[in-house]
Amino acid sequence: MFNKKKIYKLLKNNNIQYDVIEHNPVFTIEDMKNERLLEKGSVLKNLFLRNAKGNQHYLVSTLEDKKIDLKILKELINSSRLSFASPERLEKFLKLKPGSVSPLGLLNNEDKSVILILDETINSDTNVGIHPNDNTATIWIKYKDLINLIKDHGNQIKFVSFN
Repeated sequence: MFNKKKIYKLLKNNNIQYDVIEHNPVFTIEDMKNERLLEKGSVLKNLFLRNAKGNQHYLVSTLEDKKIDLKILKELINSSRLSFASPERLEKFLKLKPGSVSPLGLLNNEDKSVILILDETINSDTNVGIHPNDNTATIWIKYKDLINLIKDHGNQIKFVSFN
């Protein structure tokens, strides 16, 4: 399982530059604001979703200030009705707890069944803040490095534009 320590090692082994800030546990973007993490740069908001039948799961990541309309998103990704997946599903598929959701959780998705939905409007050289699968730290890495890590792992990635 990719915990915080393994994430740091993976980044180092892949020569991916990153900055990290350890902090109190945060569960929402509001908590991150209160910890003054947004002063460091943009952070990704992450939603773990499922389709109507519960047979397809999505991890949606976009900048913290973007709105995600699930009705519009379902059309953009050609899905049935979307809803939030349960904490049990989050644990089963990504080995994460609520509040720790991160694209890096996909590294724990052994069958690579979860589709990552990313914001195509983010510049690939932008540093984005994400949890290293633990909500007591935030790391900043280049968006393109994050994309490459997930591609290398083998999960499907779809890019959409969140307005």
